Amino acid sequence: MPGESSARIGGLWASGLQEVSSDVSALDSHGRWAVALPYAGTPVLARFASWGTEAVEAGAWAGPHPDAWVSSLDESGYGSRVQQIRDEIAAGSVYQANLCRVLSALMPDPATSDVSGLWSLLAAGNPSPFGGYLLLPDHDVAVASASPELFLSMRADGSRRILRSGPIKGTGRTPSDLTDKDVAENIMIVDLVRNDLSRVSEPGSVTVPTLLDVEQHPGLVHLVSCVEGHLIGGTTWPQVVDATFPPGSVTGAPKIAALDLIGRLETAPREFYCGAFGWVDADTGEAELAVAIRTFWLRDGVLRFGTGAGITWGSDPTAEWRETELKAAHLIQVASGAWQAGRP
Repeated sequence: MPGESSARIGGLWASGLQEVSSDVSALDSHGRWAVALPYAGTPVLARFASWGTEAVEAGAWAGPHPDAWVSSLDESGYGSRVQQIRDEIAAGSVYQANLCRVLSALMPDPATSDVSGLWSLLAAGNPSPFGGYLLLPDHDVAVASASPELFLSMRADGSRRILRSGPIKGTGRTPSDLTDKDVAENIMIVDLVRNDLSRVSEPGSVTVPTLLDVEQHPGLVHLVSCVEGHLIGGTTWPQVVDATFPPGSVTGAPKIAALDLIGRLETAPREFYCGAFGWVDADTGEAELAVAIRTFWLRDGVLRFGTGAGITWGSDPTAEWRETELKAAHLIQVASGAWQAGRP
């Protein structure tokens, strides 16, 4: 895996790797950390000595051809699982579940597989509010994200800390594509996130400042809401993660039942996809973690990318498959180098 340890997260460049840990309690210690929490697996926490605006030179990147990608589920397999989720909803087991598939492709040349270079392409071809990359060659970690979704942020407000989440549910090419199903799905997940945040927030402090905003992103639109609460004093990062992770928007409701159903239906591990990606500053008490969607990760010469859709009783299998294609198509083009500004 080429390149030196570095990161670009939260608008800053990180260099001078000092420590790598898998212990989430390290986020309560000192320093500013790059954070990658896999959906399932070992946390990756990297403390860097330097965070600044001086850019790290991007490494060489030549991605797979757009036709080289293979999906963990084909359209038929995905559609049959959508129907299985609808059957579970009819039986009262769940109200909603997020069904994902993982795309994978061999990298054409190990010498041109530096994810800092991939991030440069994503920044130009798919700018996103929470995008970035983390490269730790000695630890076999190479992640590049163009996530549009806030999982958690933490900010000081006087003596209090404000915990905020921005769940996305509802996707279309244009606002006119958004349906009543999208609205219902978003509201269900907002309720779930309210419940998660209430576990570590002062009683009565959890609110929904915005509900069902329409956000424009490259090639599509999303319905986005905002949930926030006042963190209980003395709450640690292990407690925050235990209360809120994995993100509700990529699991379902009720969360425990949805997680069980997802585990039975999906055929490939999500790994970094649908986890959390961002930074935590233990010195200031601030943080910003995205939901790791629109995210690539590289291991053993294979590049992977996840895509999925939230399934409700109102879901149509063909429409949900097309939503997963819509979410993936532009990013795959960008990562291949086939996308160019001004071209469709």
